[in-house]
Amino acid sequence: MEIRKLLEIGRKKLQEKKNENPMQKARTLLSFVLNQSKEELIMHDLEEVEIQKENVYREYLEKLADGFPIQYIIGNQEFMGLDFYVNENVLIPQPDTEVLVEEVMNLAEQREKVKILDIGTGSGCIAISLAKNIKNSEIYAIDISENALEVAKINAKKQKVEKQITFVHSNLFENLEENNFDFIVSNPPYIRTKLIDTLSNEVKAEPILALDGGEDGLKYYQEIVKESALYLKENGRLCFEIGYDQKKQVEDLINDSKIYKEIYSKKDFAGQDRIIIARKG
Repeated sequence: MEIRKLLEIGRKKLQEKKNENPMQKARTLLSFVLNQSKEELIMHDLEEVEIQKENVYREYLEKLADGFPIQYIIGNQEFMGLDFYVNENVLIPQPDTEVLVEEVMNLAEQREKVKILDIGTGSGCIAISLAKNIKNSEIYAIDISENALEVAKINAKKQKVEKQITFVHSNLFENLEENNFDFIVSNPPYIRTKLIDTLSNEVKAEPILALDGGEDGLKYYQEIVKESALYLKENGRLCFEIGYDQKKQVEDLINDSKIYKEIYSKKDFAGQDRIIIARKG
């Protein structure tokens, strides 16, 4: 079948299942299966696709239509202008998290040397983006999932920053021997447990361990705030990504600790509260 006809089949199927951006996803999928750029698909849209590849495309199309993330199929997601390998062991990096990375970059700009802890590194997108953009940084990236750490290590090598990053298998601070960090950065699980079942199929395909923030969504914020002061230098910064409706709750947690000052938040590209920064002191 011709490329253009396969694309139209894909668009219709995804549209029927109410997938967002159906033509874009169909084109991305066929581009991956044929190992051609999207521009090449347009230029050669009358070319016949061999039956074996057509069958692979249709098979993946069924998974996409059922809500399986295209990023897991193609094994890639862009973040901070970098390509990250992803699979079902890690969350798919989202543009909102770039706000957190950019703020840490801004805060670290005036420092000669920076030591950063990334809690719950997942794909490594935060740690690796910081390593790429803060040349004088030493970064520790921890995760409770060994499978996630393997993905992060692949990405660190891919981006040539593996020498800047130490990966540690740890449940929060449990196995961490280092302290005296300038920054502790985290995008922890923050979805309320009872809301997990209401999420889209695409989100539910991601690891529940990285989504479920406990009954009130604050479980990991509480634990990190409680222990973080032992690992931060004086005037060090605690930097969180938060859910769009969690600003007051997380700020209250930080205030109640009596450890942090100069607490402020910033919004994401959609105008939702997305990050909270606090200074130890």
